[in-house]
Amino acid sequence: MLKQLAFCGIIAASPYLQIGMGTLALIKSDYNKIHKYGESFLSILFNQSFWATFQYRIAHRIYYSRLPKWLRKFLFVFTMLWQKLVEITTGITLPASAHIGHSFYIAHFGSVILNQYAVFGNNCNISQGVTIGVSGRGANRGVPVIGNNVYIGAHAVIVGKIKVGDNVLIAANSLVTKNVPDNAVVIGVPAEIVSYNGSEGYL
Repeated sequence: MLKQLAFCGIIAASPYLQIGMGTLALIKSDYNKIHKYGESFLSILFNQSFWATFQYRIAHRIYYSRLPKWLRKFLFVFTMLWQKLVEITTGITLPASAHIGHSFYIAHFGSVILNQYAVFGNNCNISQGVTIGVSGRGANRGVPVIGNNVYIGAHAVIVGKIKVGDNVLIAANSLVTKNVPDNAVVIGVPAEIVSYNGSEGYL
């Protein structure tokens, strides 16, 4: 995982490696992100994005904790069962080993799949049907690293050992298999850059 983080050049994307935010602060950042879109406290409690990110934050903290190995494994069994319940209920898969920065938001109900080695920066939005997966062969096989302030549209697929830069917008139904520079807007199968207007206004 550290090699992959070094590859992307944004090791700060991991909430526990560098940005200095604890679990409660990360949960609060996710809550505030949803609240920013006009959701009330009660509606947030019934929001599938908050269910998934809340479970992920707890599981991720336990997965990388320095608790005794036997206790960590014992607690992790419960978080895995909890994760499976969230997956069945919401269709959202956020593995505990993935690295997701603060203010993460999943819009709408529907299948969202992140690989266990996926890396997300801060303040990212993803829509329903998005897949972040592994692809490639040999030394080129790997999982995407997503930068900060990235918006990913519905049913987009991002795969392979690639880096998606900061402030990127990936349009709905796009297939991204190559590096995407900062501030790019990409669309299509395979995805191509159509402008450098970035994700401003979408987050």
